[in-house]
Amino acid sequence: MNHLFLLQQAHKKHGPAGLLYSIIIVAFLSSCASSSAKTENAGGPPAAVLPVLKVTSIPATTYREYNATVEGKVNVEIRPQVDGYLDKIFVDEGAYVKAGQPLFRINDRTYQEQLSNASALLLAAQANEEKALVEVNRLTPLVQNNVVSDVQLKTANAAYQAAKASVAQAQANVGNARINVGYTLITAPVSGYIGRIPFKTGSLVGRGETQPLTLLSDVNEVYAYFSMSEIDFLKFKNKIAGNTIADKVKQLPAVDLVLPDNSIYAEKGHVETMEGQFDKTMGAVSFRAVFPNGAGLLRSGNTGKVRIPEQLSAALLVPQEATYELQDKVFVFTVGDSNKVASKPITISGKNGAYYFVEKGLQAGESIVYSGLGRLQDGAVITPQPMSMDSLLKVKPL
Repeated sequence: MNHLFLLQQAHKKHGPAGLLYSIIIVAFLSSCASSSAKTENAGGPPAAVLPVLKVTSIPATTYREYNATVEGKVNVEIRPQVDGYLDKIFVDEGAYVKAGQPLFRINDRTYQEQLSNASALLLAAQANEEKALVEVNRLTPLVQNNVVSDVQLKTANAAYQAAKASVAQAQANVGNARINVGYTLITAPVSGYIGRIPFKTGSLVGRGETQPLTLLSDVNEVYAYFSMSEIDFLKFKNKIAGNTIADKVKQLPAVDLVLPDNSIYAEKGHVETMEGQFDKTMGAVSFRAVFPNGAGLLRSGNTGKVRIPEQLSAALLVPQEATYELQDKVFVFTVGDSNKVASKPITISGKNGAYYFVEKGLQAGESIVYSGLGRLQDGAVITPQPMSMDSLLKVKPL
């Protein structure tokens, strides 16, 4: 009953004497309640019942993952070779095109006129050549019969050679004009997918334009570029067999591409090359993996992770659920004597699915708390509920 209510009722019924009596009763009841609470809490809260499992060592496959960017095997910037207005855009963004397929057409009237002019000059040069040749043929027998001086023949020959040079120059001008006319129709140099097209029909484009007309990507195969830190590179160099880095790269097993939604790309890839030097600013060296992409599911600009497998003959297996992170370190709670728990940092050598592989910090046979870590502190006493790693592996296989 509410103590304030008792006091109010006593004051109404019995006046000051009743009020004093009620205060004494309330004080007595409060003292009893306090003593009862102390008695109940004297033993402390009951020990938490938490699942505990023993760390075991088993053969396993671990993976090292590296952030990667995907690019088409061939990325070609399509740029105009002549200046002019876009008359026609034959393709749309994202379309697949084959090598030789028309992409853009630039207005060619200016270049057709230049071709016509060059062709006319070629005809004139050829006519002059023929005229000079006629003069040489006319003077040759006269010189042989000593009718005219050979100086005239030499002059005629010189004029003929000059006419021939003029023809060659005119032919080159015609060829150059014809090439410019050909440049007005822009075709696909390789098969692939069309990127963004920033220009529209009627836009003025030219060789000085900073933006390309579009980017054409051949993605029948794609490259995934990823970087290893110096520490990871030293591990790679020490663990993989081979006399040279190139030999070691060839010995790497097939790799996976983990997509942004954590699904695994269906096709396996392989690492085929490494950059010649470290990036000083990043302290890392880049590798290139190649993946088949016949279905065209990957495009230039995709991101993901390259996953390199590593076979372990004996690995200490710890469920990720049994760990927590603090200041970039991974910890577990081990169970010791008297069922007291203690936090312990561990070093991770890799992971597979829902499990970590422990390199340092634990020994096979040690017991760790599997779940409920958020309620624990160092020195807390728990009631262990044993569980086996085998049963866990059946529910959450590697």
